Amino acid sequence: MPNQSLTSPKADILVIDDTPENLNLLSAMLTEQGYKVRSVTKGSTGLRGANAVPPDLILLDVNMPQMNGYEVCQQLKINDRTREIPVIFISALGDVLDKVKAFAVGGVDYITKPFQLEEVLARIENHLMIRQLQKQLQAQNERLQQEIRDRTKAEEKFAKVFRSSPNPIAIATVAEACFIDVNPSFLKMSGYSPEEVIEHTFAELDLGKDTVAITQIIQCLPDIGSIYNQEFEFSTKSGEVKTTLISIELIDLAGVPCALLIANDITERKRLENEFISLVSHELRTPLTSTMGALDLLGAGQLGTLTAQGQKILSIATNNTERLIRLVNDILDLERMKSGKIFMRKAKCNVAELLITATEAMQAMADKLQVKLIVNPLAIEIWADPDRLLQTLTNLLSNAIKFSEAGDTVWISATLSESQGVESEENHHFCTKDSSLPNYLLITIQDQGRGIPEDKLQIIFERFQQVDASDSRNKGGTGLGLAICRNIVQQHHGKIWVESVLGEGSTFYVILPLISSKST
Repeated sequence: MPNQSLTSPKADILVIDDTPENLNLLSAMLTEQGYKVRSVTKGSTGLRGANAVPPDLILLDVNMPQMNGYEVCQQLKINDRTREIPVIFISALGDVLDKVKAFAVGGVDYITKPFQLEEVLARIENHLMIRQLQKQLQAQNERLQQEIRDRTKAEEKFAKVFRSSPNPIAIATVAEACFIDVNPSFLKMSGYSPEEVIEHTFAELDLGKDTVAITQIIQCLPDIGSIYNQEFEFSTKSGEVKTTLISIELIDLAGVPCALLIANDITERKRLENEFISLVSHELRTPLTSTMGALDLLGAGQLGTLTAQGQKILSIATNNTERLIRLVNDILDLERMKSGKIFMRKAKCNVAELLITATEAMQAMADKLQVKLIVNPLAIEIWADPDRLLQTLTNLLSNAIKFSEAGDTVWISATLSESQGVESEENHHFCTKDSSLPNYLLITIQDQGRGIPEDKLQIIFERFQQVDASDSRNKGGTGLGLAICRNIVQQHHGKIWVESVLGEGSTFYVILPLISSKST
């Protein structure tokens, strides 16, 4: 037999029997089978041993002096440390009443002497297995109870935050976009009562022109994940329009996919921001125009000849003034677009002519920076505002050229695309495919420049966002060009995005629906 001392015992068994022959026989048999065996001849000694180091199983004789097996078992079962230990009685008493009493005091089995070794082993293994399964079940139940306690605590904490949050919060089902709960802040902002909101859908409440957009985002959450700080207009019960930043998370409530919406009312902030931008922009434009005129007079020599140092300073002043004028114009342009004061003057446009015109307009800049421009036009017509699309293309080409090195190449091309990922007029997001949608025009502007970090890919289309803070100074940008491009593309019901690899270059994509008639 292998040396059992070198391996862990299968189980720890305590044998309590006042007959030494039985103890020796059982000890030898169980030790040979890989069990650790402790043998005692008195019930009181067995109780102390079981309490000190609880065994995995106890073999217990019935007829013993001073304390019989029934009394020992009763003491084991009233002790928390030994209550769960399985007890198998081994006794010469074979009467039914003896067996019934053994089970009544807590025994799990009863073996009649003289016993068969195989029977004893089989019953020991069976009850050890049952005990092991009981332990596993008990541990699992304890884990489940702890999870329930943790979840209950988390739910209580969430409920407290949900109710007391100053931010409007709502929970809606994903499938129907139906409200199932809202907090007091939501009710205060919207002007509705709980009964008017709960169990009603966004469409039924008609919360403004972005209702359809929010509904579609909620229903697309399983595909698109979460969205953060997206600007939407929100119409209250009284008809007041509020501007909100909304974040939407996918959550699970009792197995039901739901959307958690957290809003931030920025109506007043937007009003002040718009007033400030409008005031500053208009107040700056007039003096800047006068300053530029004065600088032109100096540069033309009409006020005297400047020294070389004077010409250098004049050049710096002219460049900075031109940059400020571009900034003011871009701010006004963007704000007018966002407020709807600039309308797209759409007409039939030849895509090939637009790409060629944009390339020709940027050729001088490309030649100056020794960048090669390659255009791959597509002869197809779309319904669009040619001036605004040309503004978008020249802006994208300008960026590509500025961030390229001498000897690099910039490509602009157009192809047809079957992509369905285009925003609708009512929806600022997208996620579903619709075979009824028409084909699309895909314009790409690719460069070999420095590339864009991954964490900047989404925010560079926001106002005043640039890859590097020094770009405004070194490259002459305003930080508004891409925001204007995005606005123009969105007003054409299209989408603009960028893919980039640091050190290898960037590719900007503009996708537009092929709308062939003005009515469309």
